Amino acid sequence: MKNNTFGKNLRSLRLSENISQNKLGENLGVCNQTVSFWEIGKREPDLDTLLKIAEYFNVSVDFLLGK
Repeated sequence: MKNNTFGKNLRSLRLSENISQNKLGENLGVCNQTVSFWEIGKREPDLDTLLKIAEYFNVSVDFLLGK
């Protein structure tokens, strides 16, 4: 995810729902630092986690990835 579209979309969704990185991490079973790394493009979630994120925010994986 070279241009970090995923991270930008994740941050936008999280902020629009007024959810902290810590709370999102708890709901997904990861630490808040992992969420931060996703948002800044330092790391990417695995496929299972990507599906959990899409389900959590009720969006498609395509939307998260900017497709």
